[in-house]
Amino acid sequence: MSELRADVVVEARRLLCPMPVIRAQAAVRGMASGQVLAVRVTDPGALQDIPAWCRVQGHRYLGGGPEPDGRTLCLYLQVDASN
Repeated sequence: MSELRADVVVEARRLLCPMPVIRAQAAVRGMASGQVLAVRVTDPGALQDIPAWCRVQGHRYLGGGPEPDGRTLCLYLQVDASN
């Protein structure tokens, strides 16, 4: 996932569900369609929560994976601001 470049990065480490989704939702409000948002999390539940939220909201989940520290996951999505 290192080839993806995020326009905005949301820090949601050490936060549990639903906070990573709430932080992502707040960030998306100020973004344009086509921009990429990265959400950095430590809650493994976000691997299901963020893609599900993207499907409901019409955003495109681009994938994600672990960062070098082995504890942080970085999840990427492309914003659809028409919703």
